[in-house]
Amino acid sequence: MGSFFRSEEMTLCQLFLQSEAAYSCVSELGELGLVQFRDLNVETNAFQKKFVNEVRRCEEMERKLRYLEKEIRKHNVQILDTGDNPEAPQPREMVDLEATFEKLESELKEVNQNADVLKTNYLELTELKHILRKTEGFFHEDGELHSSESITKPLELITKPLINEDSAANQNTAGAGQLSFLAGVVLRERIVAFERMLWRACRGNVYMRQASIDTALEDPVTGNKVMKSVFIVFFQGEQLKTRVKKICEGFRATLYPCPETPADRREMAMGVMTRIQDLNTVLGQTQDHRHRVLVAAAKHINIWFIKVRKIKAIYHTLNLFNLDVTQKCLIAECWVPVHEVENIQKALRRGTESSGGAVPPILNQVNTLEEPPTFNRTNKFTKAFQALIDAYGVASYQEVNPAPYTLITFPFLFAVMFGDMGHGLIMTLFAAWMVWKEKSIIAKKSSNEIGNILFNGRYIILLMGLFSVYTGFIYNDIFGKALNIFGSRWRVVYDKHYIETLKNADLDPKDSYLQTPYPIGMDPVWMMAENKIRFFNAYKMKISIIIGVIHMCFGVSLSVWNYKFFKKSSDIFTMFLPQIIFLVCLFLYLVSLMFIKWILYGPTNPVETGPGCAPSILITFINMVLFKENDTSEPCSPWMYPGQKYFQYFLVLISFLCIPWMMLAKPLLMMKTKNLHPQENEDDLENVMREGLLAKKEVHEDMTEVWIIQGIHTIEYVLGSISHTASYLRLWALSLAHGQLSEVLWNMVMNIGLSSSESMGLLGGVVLWAVFAFWAVLTLGILVLMEGLSAFLHTLRLHWVEFQSKFYKGNGYLFTPFSFERILAQSPKSSIDE
Repeated sequence: MGSFFRSEEMTLCQLFLQSEAAYSCVSELGELGLVQFRDLNVETNAFQKKFVNEVRRCEEMERKLRYLEKEIRKHNVQILDTGDNPEAPQPREMVDLEATFEKLESELKEVNQNADVLKTNYLELTELKHILRKTEGFFHEDGELHSSESITKPLELITKPLINEDSAANQNTAGAGQLSFLAGVVLRERIVAFERMLWRACRGNVYMRQASIDTALEDPVTGNKVMKSVFIVFFQGEQLKTRVKKICEGFRATLYPCPETPADRREMAMGVMTRIQDLNTVLGQTQDHRHRVLVAAAKHINIWFIKVRKIKAIYHTLNLFNLDVTQKCLIAECWVPVHEVENIQKALRRGTESSGGAVPPILNQVNTLEEPPTFNRTNKFTKAFQALIDAYGVASYQEVNPAPYTLITFPFLFAVMFGDMGHGLIMTLFAAWMVWKEKSIIAKKSSNEIGNILFNGRYIILLMGLFSVYTGFIYNDIFGKALNIFGSRWRVVYDKHYIETLKNADLDPKDSYLQTPYPIGMDPVWMMAENKIRFFNAYKMKISIIIGVIHMCFGVSLSVWNYKFFKKSSDIFTMFLPQIIFLVCLFLYLVSLMFIKWILYGPTNPVETGPGCAPSILITFINMVLFKENDTSEPCSPWMYPGQKYFQYFLVLISFLCIPWMMLAKPLLMMKTKNLHPQENEDDLENVMREGLLAKKEVHEDMTEVWIIQGIHTIEYVLGSISHTASYLRLWALSLAHGQLSEVLWNMVMNIGLSSSESMGLLGGVVLWAVFAFWAVLTLGILVLMEGLSAFLHTLRLHWVEFQSKFYKGNGYLFTPFSFERILAQSPKSSIDE
């Protein structure tokens, strides 16, 4: 847990591996997940690297596995997930895996091709079956066409209903030839346009009959169910036949041969039914065979994916290594935690033994001036808080990590703005459910991005909910209402006649308030008071300033830990002291004035220390900076305590003196140190660093740049202290807004249902149920989700800017070790990418 407060000590190592043992050693390091390799072949083309062919083989195996997974999911076969994590196979096993995947892919493709052909034949036979059935009815309806002679019936007798009076010329020429017909099927939604096109293109010289097929037919290409219609078109002459065929082709209608005589049609129908039955049998056998293949593959596909991805990751990592001149040794450079060097060496020995290598690996630590990566150990609870910090900027190497303090301050500041027992309880229950079901949720591997964000932050949400319940108890606020737990400490001293006459009468605390205060939190009577907004304004505004100043002082104090660790003792004098003195003399003193006012002034005190003479803290602070006195009249005093005037002058002068102190001290000390310790070589530089006189980067910096940067930092800190203090007033503003929204929602929605239930009887209960549902939806959607997100973002800003700016640079980069666990976790939730 120590590395959570400050990143672990890292070291750069050089690793020498025997070529035969390199694969097994890297595999062991991947299981360990504590080594970050550096790319030693940056300038080498990707196609020229040693293991590029092995990587391609792995990518081809991944492609085949994705095809298998697609087929498995397409046919609704359940994939067995046992949670096993097999080790990376040895290189010799790649051939067996490739052969297995090739066999499965070929077999599935062959089965699918056969199934597609069978489905196409089945569709054609089914459509032909319907054509034979429907056309038989067409022929009977059009004049009992039972013989070949009857087909020579004149065209005008059949097409008479479709031919208009203007086509007399066509009628005169019709009947001279043989009457022909074409039968087929077309999509039902195209039948109207198809018939209209036939009529126009053939100028009314065709006769068409159509009927819908009652059952949906499966399209063998898409697998979708489609509705089709049977049609038969009568015409005369080869020219019309050609024209009709082209129209059918344009509308993607399928034409089928249809015998002219009833006997031939019946004989064909019997043959079609026999073939359909045979096709059903073959299709069933084909589907059963495919199902058996897919079920067998589904049992192992997750294991195969893990194995292939591990192999691919190993060869990708080996491509980062260099080959020595003998081509028998691989050389790597890597960052490792100092405390894990022994475990890494054990893993390398295991890899060498499993590969049968004779030469042990060599791991040497290398001295370097390069900044190491930042490695903070986390668990499932602290991981989300660390992610919030890293989203702003990764801590510089071994810089103080703000995450441990964010564990408490983040949910607390959120709760100050979101304080409501009811809303906090809803948030707590939701987060507790995610924590309780976390194993099953992780196993599902959902691809819902918003859901994954909420789940990853479940412990943050849980703490935010718990703290919100606590602050809601302090505010005595639950869904905009108050709880009377301990009884109010206020009492009404007026008689009934006075209250009825003057309903907005004020209560004098001297007479109406008991001597003992409300035990904890807010007195519930304030929820009914007309001046509750004014009271809560003053209370929450002061609390916000108190919390903000304490938070900023704590942030400035954390900088001392950095200065001591990095042996920058001079920065404690040149940076920390003027910063903390400036903050204390102005803003911590402002906080102390609030407590002094609360202690010295009260309703039972004499007039000069009574409520009427209580000064405004804001006006007092402004006059203090401007060296002015408060405007008061007798018997009130402009000062809260003896000597306040001169003490405040002293504090302002000290705080003003801190500004040149911050601006000048560090550059002057650097100039003096450079003159005392001129750097002749790198050894002198290291000696100066060890002595803690100045940092490595400061030695080579141009003094003009140092003066400019220090001036900017000074101005930023001075102005930032003022703006940051004011920024904490968002705690007051959002808390007040949240409370008012809760109250308005209750009064404008729930009160309607409650009044209806009293006045409307049974019907009122139904109205109350509907109103409660509407109120619950608004509560969840607006007050919990939207207000919660708003408070979350404001809390994030207070930590990133107001708190972390006091001590945190965040100029580092993350330690990203070669880890199978991380690689598998970052793999797609579903491997289907088509």
